[in-house]
Amino acid sequence: MSRVALIEDHERLAGMIRQALSAAGIETDVFGTISEAHYGVSRADYAVLIIDRGLPDGDGLTFLRTLRAAGQMTPSLMLTARDALHDRVDGLENGADDYVTKPFAMSELVARVRTLMRRPVALTDLVMSFGDITVDPPQRAMRCGAQSVLLAPAELQIALCLVKAAGATVRHAALEHAAWGLGEAVTPNALEVTLHRLRKKLTALGATTRLANIRGAGFALQVAAGSTAQH
Repeated sequence: MSRVALIEDHERLAGMIRQALSAAGIETDVFGTISEAHYGVSRADYAVLIIDRGLPDGDGLTFLRTLRAAGQMTPSLMLTARDALHDRVDGLENGADDYVTKPFAMSELVARVRTLMRRPVALTDLVMSFGDITVDPPQRAMRCGAQSVLLAPAELQIALCLVKAAGATVRHAALEHAAWGLGEAVTPNALEVTLHRLRKKLTALGATTRLANIRGAGFALQVAAGSTAQH
């Protein structure tokens, strides 16, 4: 999935980061405290954690150290106003995968997040394919052969989640989180409407890959007979 967790208490900066990542096809859940982040990270899977050092209820590095001790190995990027060498080394030695000092260029932050998203798995390539469709987050597009359609943010995140599952069934709750995160209220029919739009776009592309409703379980992509799945 292309969703990251941002633990940052400065609302304006958090908003700017969220906007920059969204423009690159990466959606963000924002947490303003370590306590909120603990709750969110324990209940959802994220591709990357972006963590500020100075938070209202503690040091972001201490939070990361706690996660690592518990076996949480999600790639992490530390944000800090501290630029001393020993601070950077301290962060990297305590579980951070990368380190950015404030102020920073948003383009650099996006590039670093993309790099971290490639790490956990060669499975989290930015462009992902299954059957005869390809999902391209930077272009916010889904393609089949020479045909291409644009995807709305929620459609993009659900498509990525389904493609990554490679034909396995994805639960309703997991799709809702991929599309809207933990911080947004979701209307009862929002997922149904978004999946309906994805089905229409698959049809418009002429794709043989279909979106199936697995009753009582969730949804999955299915490859038509004679087609080959890729991921």
